[in-house]
Amino acid sequence: MAKLRSKYVCSECGYESSGWLGKCPSCQKWNTLLEEVYEESSSQTFKTADQPLPEIMPLSEIEIPETLRIKTGSMELDRVLGGGLVPASLILIGGEPGIGKSTLILQVCAGIARSGKVLYVSGEESVGQIKLRADRLNAVSPSVFMVSETSFERIERLIEKEKPNFVVIDSIQTVYSEMLSSAPGSVSQVRDVTARLLRISKKNGITVFVVGHVTKEGAIAGPRVLEHMVDTVLYFEGERHQDFRILRAVKNRFGSTNEIGIFEMSSSGLKDISNPSGLMLEGRAKDQAGSAVVGLMEGTRPMLVEVQALVCPTSFGMPRRQATGMDYNRMTMLMAVLEKKVGMQLNAFDAYLNVAGGFKLDEPAADLGVVAAIASSFRNKALDPSTVFFGEVGLTGEVRAVNQMDKRITECLRLGFKKCIVPVLGKNTVSGLEKGIDIVMVSTVDQALSEALP
Repeated sequence: MAKLRSKYVCSECGYESSGWLGKCPSCQKWNTLLEEVYEESSSQTFKTADQPLPEIMPLSEIEIPETLRIKTGSMELDRVLGGGLVPASLILIGGEPGIGKSTLILQVCAGIARSGKVLYVSGEESVGQIKLRADRLNAVSPSVFMVSETSFERIERLIEKEKPNFVVIDSIQTVYSEMLSSAPGSVSQVRDVTARLLRISKKNGITVFVVGHVTKEGAIAGPRVLEHMVDTVLYFEGERHQDFRILRAVKNRFGSTNEIGIFEMSSSGLKDISNPSGLMLEGRAKDQAGSAVVGLMEGTRPMLVEVQALVCPTSFGMPRRQATGMDYNRMTMLMAVLEKKVGMQLNAFDAYLNVAGGFKLDEPAADLGVVAAIASSFRNKALDPSTVFFGEVGLTGEVRAVNQMDKRITECLRLGFKKCIVPVLGKNTVSGLEKGIDIVMVSTVDQALSEALP
């Protein structure tokens, strides 16, 4: 008879220990080791030695069939995936509860139903509840089949019987294998079920979507444990009090990880946003000090975002610094550059920085726009609303070049901006730009502010 044993598994990285530890030795996280009970059998055997050996081939003789991308019906999702779905791939979609993962996946099911049979397995809702959402989203298709099930063995039998082209598991934390004694959602259950789904996907040529929850505390094993197992990892981001959502590729074996998809949440579901720059700049105040427009690149897509700064005298012994949508340390570094190289005495002023629309700046090209916004608020002088800034600022006050500046300037021209303050461009880049926009090239922060705030 098998004996029951206990082990402690880290919910962040999957590290296993025979005893409880306060800090995981692998990922250095605190209070992440959870107890799991398993059966220890003394007669475990592995019968792979009797199976025939796989055929080996020279790398030069391997023929690759032409892979046809399957369109999902969403241009933004296709962009993030690299042009569409690759057959026989395993895709993980993660995000916080309530962010809209089930809404997105249900709309995707209606889009890919034109290309084959879809089996939607829900472990959280009944088929009636899903039908109500599908009616609201106008995502009802006769090729989408619904089932509410949490036992993986029964799900596996359904896949073998129905032979679908696409399978959706919503969510992976609710599915359990009867071969394991641990609770659903534990690291061992999630890892084992995902590994078996991967084998089914590659063996039968089925594209599988796996939905996973991510909690702030990390108490439940989330998609971080599975990232090395799947082909593509997508994270759905956004704030509940805002309408737009961002889909970001963290890992993609069939495309770039720099692309993002932007959606707007409405009563009828998620809608693609083909012009994100217009959304980010909507409602921008004119002739107000502390507002600057920066040009960013998200993958191959140029975007314009508004940066707002508020600098006011402090009433405390030490001035406050607060950044929303940007790294706090980078903001303080840029303020130190203004103090040292431009002569702005900011040590007696509070400084607040905000990226309009809830967007997050993680590209150094936004440095010049942030500096311009802070200087504009400090001098209480508005910047020209038709001017765009982009460029990396160094500690010596120089403005350094960034990549794909021609695409950024073309996007500014398309949206009607008249002037760009940019780093010094090469002659080939300048000659290839379109006419109709004034390009001011600067090499230092002092030059940029002299041009923006004469």
